[in-house]
Amino acid sequence: MSWSIFMLFLATFISSLEQSVSISAGSQRAILRAISNNQDGEKPDFGVELNATNFDTVLKDTPAPYAIVEFFAHWCPACRNYKPHYEKVARLFNGADASHPGIILMTRVDCALTINSNLCDKFSVKHYPMLLWGPPKKFVGSGWDPKQENSEIRSIENGRTADILLGWINKQLGSSYGFDDGKYENEHLQKNFSDPAQIATAIYDVEEATSTAFGIILDHKMIRSGTRASLIKFLQLLVAHHPSKRCRKGSADILVDFDNLCPSEILSVNNEEADSCSKKGALGNYQICGKEVPRGYWMYCRGSKNDTRGFSCGLWVLLHSLSIRVEDGESNMAFRTTCDFIHNFFICEECRQHFYDMCSSVPNPFKKARDYALWLWRAHNKVNERLKKDEASLGTGDPEFPKVIWPSKQLCPSCYLNPGEKSKENSKIEWNEDEVFKFLVSYYGKELVNLYKEKELQAVGGTEKTVNEELVASTNAVVVPLGAALAIAVASCAFGALACFWRSQQKNRKYKYLHSLKNI
Repeated sequence: MSWSIFMLFLATFISSLEQSVSISAGSQRAILRAISNNQDGEKPDFGVELNATNFDTVLKDTPAPYAIVEFFAHWCPACRNYKPHYEKVARLFNGADASHPGIILMTRVDCALTINSNLCDKFSVKHYPMLLWGPPKKFVGSGWDPKQENSEIRSIENGRTADILLGWINKQLGSSYGFDDGKYENEHLQKNFSDPAQIATAIYDVEEATSTAFGIILDHKMIRSGTRASLIKFLQLLVAHHPSKRCRKGSADILVDFDNLCPSEILSVNNEEADSCSKKGALGNYQICGKEVPRGYWMYCRGSKNDTRGFSCGLWVLLHSLSIRVEDGESNMAFRTTCDFIHNFFICEECRQHFYDMCSSVPNPFKKARDYALWLWRAHNKVNERLKKDEASLGTGDPEFPKVIWPSKQLCPSCYLNPGEKSKENSKIEWNEDEVFKFLVSYYGKELVNLYKEKELQAVGGTEKTVNEELVASTNAVVVPLGAALAIAVASCAFGALACFWRSQQKNRKYKYLHSLKNI
């Protein structure tokens, strides 16, 4: 069997497996983004409208730890009168401009529609409007009975006005949210730095950072003849080792089509840049992590102020998560790829130069993934030390998240050779780097994808547990997702084979391009 036939066979097989998932995910993304992308100039609804076809998918994929589902009927006068109250609360939590995004997903289901009849029966809807509260995952694939004991889904018995409903929410969360809250104010911040489970929510921030970085590259027309190869190598790294399956798939889609989307010949002719390689061109139609990303907010990486943490934090988490997923034979290539990507595409000039200097100071190629992961960890701590001094003198730091040497003793006591003490030489901490590496693998591997993996398993059922754990969370084996990228992974060549495949495609397309020029 030839390589092309083998690729075609696997691509067809994978496509058939994912067709139903793609349909439901597409409808979910359209609904979620409709909150902030209203095209008609009308006042948007902040309560997300669900129906029987997307109910499970939306609630499964939300990063919010809580959900409220309002069951109503569009013909019900009381429901119409209640909608402004529900919307007033929903705008605090839903959408990119919410004051407190990522905490509660507020949704609505119209029981008057025939498509939703069975869904409303499953949740014992006997009156309108009816509000149910609970963890989103508890709504997925199940129902609710008011007589059921020990259910995590609860009825909100009295939420008839916006003030009463918000008061009920504040009582459940121990919060003090108000309708006058501005964005990023009165935030429910995660301050327990010793809790490793916090990193589980960062999978959404890694997706956000990946999408934001790709958007910056397109917005600023940063793909040029001198930077094009650097981006291709970084995409290959993402396809092989990104912790998010949808980002691996999106990166593979871009990579396989890249030579058509952004031909090297055009970049050479058009003064080293081209609209076709920017948001205005076909490349701008690709979403590297799916249509629902970017969401417009951060979770693990959210600062106490609008201008702190966010993208820079998410990018660091991405780089660390990549560093602990590469194999020994890939370590130096991953290092050089990361350094070149930051040097060519990180738009903060001072930060870019500092990172480049740290990369240039490495005398010998990395031979083990452990060495690369530890180098990146040390580099991150050097950056924190430098920024800590600058922020202290200028008062620009985040008071709730000051720059610190990481990990802390509370988070990883075994990482310190002498916990609570400093070595005499240069007053620096003595690290147990074997323990640090174990911590990095656990924190940016297992812990990072905890929540993500849990939602994946819910989607496919317990019988697929082994397969999904390999696709989502493996830190020792190469992880390549869907389409052409997965076919290459099945062929056991991963990173290198993907590059070979892409180059072969590029040569074929270049030949066709040059041949067409001869015929003009």
